[in-house]
Amino acid sequence: MKIGGHIPGFNISAKGLSIQRKRMNLIAENIANSESTRTADGKPYTRKFMVINKISDSNPSQINMNTGNMSLKTSSGTHIPMPNVSMQTSAPAESDVSYQVIEDPKEGEKVFMPSHPDADDNGYVLMSNVNVVEEMVEMIAASRSYEANLTALNSTKEIAKDSLEI
Repeated sequence: MKIGGHIPGFNISAKGLSIQRKRMNLIAENIANSESTRTADGKPYTRKFMVINKISDSNPSQINMNTGNMSLKTSSGTHIPMPNVSMQTSAPAESDVSYQVIEDPKEGEKVFMPSHPDADDNGYVLMSNVNVVEEMVEMIAASRSYEANLTALNSTKEIAKDSLEI
């Protein structure tokens, strides 16, 4: 869904906000199920994590990005030439991102609890592989990424608003 039209900053920030929200929901699910020893398939809950991938870069201006600069030409002999004067060029920053939710293949630890309904013949229960402390660290990182995207969105909004006042 395109939000910003011709202002790519809106789209980039909106994608970032959406992905970080989904990441926070996944972390919340992991924390909520950290003590689950049996799911519908009879196994303990398996930690899920998100892998974010960049799909492609677009270059709508078709600028040669390999050179990275463009020389500055003078239009009059009265201009003072400066050696190696160049300016950086770049295309609008637009890229699509995707994400995958992957289950952590690591097995949870076995805890001796012979009275637990999910205990095996030796009295051990296979626990979930979710580490709540790691999940809290991930939640803080996702929250900060969300805040950074929100700040970028608000900055883009202010720039657009100020440009209309000119």
